Amino acid sequence: MTSRPLLTAILTLTLGAGLAACAADPAADAPAAEVGEASAAAGSPSADAAATTYALTEASEIEWTASKVTRSHDGTFPDVEGTISLADGTPESSSVEVTIDTTTLTSDTDRLTTHLKSADFFDVEQYPEAHFRSTSVTRRDDGTYTITGDLRMHGVTRQVSFPATIDVEGDTIHTQAEFSINRFDWEIDYKGAADDLIRDEVLLRFVLIAEREGAAGAEMAEETAGSAPTETL
Repeated sequence: MTSRPLLTAILTLTLGAGLAACAADPAADAPAAEVGEASAAAGSPSADAAATTYALTEASEIEWTASKVTRSHDGTFPDVEGTISLADGTPESSSVEVTIDTTTLTSDTDRLTTHLKSADFFDVEQYPEAHFRSTSVTRRDDGTYTITGDLRMHGVTRQVSFPATIDVEGDTIHTQAEFSINRFDWEIDYKGAADDLIRDEVLLRFVLIAEREGAAGAEMAEETAGSAPTETL
């Protein structure tokens, strides 16, 4: 017969090993995006005629972290294009439009990357792009902003609201955010193995860097003019 102390020790070791095998949820401490029905209006409010357009640069990036019971995985959407329209020089008067090429999705293993592109997840053959268009930007008491807009992904459009920082510095706008979304809201519902289920929440992080359209060309023209030799007779 197994003694009580030995049985207690076995149960403690087993429970400890089970807890150690459970990976922490990377989305647990991040703010969750508020998700609802897509806005009735198609697209952002009409752009102000005096608004200035800023184009996203190649330095813009979107990263994600997803997890299951035993571990987490990191990846990116490296191909991101879009614009930020800014009126009156204030973020509250801005609108954001971003297109993501889902076929360029990456993860930390080749096998997972292939699986994520399949019909189990993003089904990039049928849905090669995801698209976000803002409907409002509001300032929060702490000086950050709430961006609200429609996110179309995997053939499903939902309205999302999430916190972000927005800094306008001369000809450049920096926008940064970190928040979680529930993949089931976009009908990405593959559950994984029965003994290693994939969590519903996915952590998203992005940095969008946009340059005022024409700014680089104007700067280059000024430099060229300033460096041109002076012709004398």
